[in-house]
This record gives sequence, structure tokens and C-alpha cells, in this order.
Amino acid sequence: MAPPLTVFDIAGRAMAAQLVRLNTTASNLANAGSVAGSAEAAYQSRKPVFATAFDGASRATVDVERIATGTAPAERRHDPGHPLANADGDVFVAAVDVNQELVEMMETSRQYQNNVEVLSTAKALMSDTLKLGK
Repeated sequence: MAPPLTVFDIAGRAMAAQLVRLNTTASNLANAGSVAGSAEAAYQSRKPVFATAFDGASRATVDVERIATGTAPAERRHDPGHPLANADGDVFVAAVDVNQELVEMMETSRQYQNNVEVLSTAKALMSDTLKLGK
């Protein structure tokens, strides 16, 4: 039988999941406005898909199941002078909503900070409990 998960294990896994979320958001922002020569080659935003992970001992944590790719169509722009322009003189701009990504980044940051607070509170409570024995 596996040892029980501690609050440190649970918060740590949640922080790791939020870090993946933050990295995908940063990647989306870095690629916002990038262009390609075809709609298929244009960058699509990515989002982590979270799933509850059970270990068979009635313990659950969160894991990143996969990274999903967006389905929004790339924006077509007529720019015949661009080196990536197709035969019609069009380029395709990444389908990334910068405002949505910034909101996602703020939310992710707050979720990460919440887990830092959980760890800090747990540590303080454990320290205070140990001081009771003195």
C-alpha cells in the first residue's frame, strides 16, 4: 500500500500542472502574430487538458493529460510582398487571441500563488505544532 499523499504532494502536483499551463500560454503569446504561407502551417494556440489522476488507493491528484491544439482558423491577410506569401499574395496569421492569453496567464499565476500559500500555511502549522511540544 502506498503512503498517503501529503498536502505538500498535492500542492506540488497542482503547481507542476499550472507551470505547464503557464508555459503553453507563454508559447501562445510568443507566437501571436506569426505568419505562415498556408492556413495549415499557421500556429494554433495550445491548452493543457487536466485530468484527475487516481492511484488505486482512493487518492487523487491533478495531472496534465495532454496538450490540445486550437481549431480557430488562421487569419488571412493579403501581403504580396511578404516572403511567405502564397501564389495569391496571402499570408496566414496565427490564431491566437492575445487578450484571452493574458487573462489565462493572470489566472494561472493566481492558481500557482494559491498553491504556494497552501504550502506556506501547511509549513507554518507544522512548525507551530512542533513548538507545542517544547
